[in-house]
Amino acid sequence: MNAPSKVALVTGGSAGIGKAIVESFAARGDTVVISDVDQDRGEKLVDSIRQKGGDALFVKNDVSDLESVKQLFETIKDRYGRLDYAINNAGIEGEQNETADCTFENFDRTIKVNLYGVFYGMKHELDIMREQGSGVIVNISSIAGEVGFMNLPAYCASKGGVIQLTKTAALEYAARNIRVNAICPAVIMTEMVERITNHDPAVQAEFAKLQPMERTGTPQEIADSVMWLCSDKSSFVTGQAINIDGGYLAR
Repeated sequence: MNAPSKVALVTGGSAGIGKAIVESFAARGDTVVISDVDQDRGEKLVDSIRQKGGDALFVKNDVSDLESVKQLFETIKDRYGRLDYAINNAGIEGEQNETADCTFENFDRTIKVNLYGVFYGMKHELDIMREQGSGVIVNISSIAGEVGFMNLPAYCASKGGVIQLTKTAALEYAARNIRVNAICPAVIMTEMVERITNHDPAVQAEFAKLQPMERTGTPQEIADSVMWLCSDKSSFVTGQAINIDGGYLAR
């Protein structure tokens, strides 16, 4: 069994915010387990990290599938025997509809990936961390979990649930050297935002203006916040929903 000093898991780690987080962990010298449904991208990212002298492993995983999640954590335990950092990042935006027009299928799928997926992961992550007596969990939520956004009822509901799940677990494990926080981004220029805006630069410019800073955030800005939470510099921080939003919620 290979037992490096620090092991990090990033779900949805092959693209966007997840990829930036993966690359930041690798650059810091941590071993990174990348989980995603996109095997091709995930394996290419592993190759890129290894070419730079880093250590990474890809595990194909659907966070909404209990058996798939179980196999992911069995792989982590068998290979490394520990888990120091867990970043529950995998998520989908779901379909854009008014609440009355939101289908049961869309609502169910979005909740399963965005909320159940975080819950399934946290159950296994906390089980490992309480046994080893330490750990950090960061859940990627959204400002949409704190304020409403028209035509995204399932997404908003799922991200609000992530924040409350984060706070509950933080209270339960604070005295056991396990910290649990959430990061709530505003509009970050990722493939998800590209889809929501139909790849229209004019619409993207309007999205940028939603933030008082009049720009969108970058995946690296979210990754930098994750790195801070996964360090001793944030040792007294737990149970927080940290807004990385260009001033959006200051209004």
